Amino acid sequence: MLLIQVVLIAALVVITGVLVHSTADARHQAVRRLLLVALVLLAVTSILVPGAVTRVAAWLGVGRGTDLVLYGTVVALLGFMASSYRRTRALEARLAQLTRQLALDEAASPVAGDDGEGPGT
Repeated sequence: MLLIQVVLIAALVVITGVLVHSTADARHQAVRRLLLVALVLLAVTSILVPGAVTRVAAWLGVGRGTDLVLYGTVVALLGFMASSYRRTRALEARLAQLTRQLALDEAASPVAGDDGEGPGT
């Protein structure tokens, strides 16, 4: 097994592990921000020293630096998609809960002598 295969599989396992845990705490937010800063620094470095990507790719067992960038992009995209899916599911669940609560709160409770035609009739 090539080193790049181990690295990519490990990245997928880590992304999956992060996504399995709750996303509501400040620690998760801090990790996401640190990863974003690391990604930006990596992008700036690859722009300033393009040969470095090729050297890292060769060290990992990938033929070209562009292939390494592609693999990294695929892993990042899958992580983003999984994170967005989880966030959307959580928002949908919260919206359903709030809708149910609002329906219960606004439901007219039967009052003695009320004919059900509403106020002022």
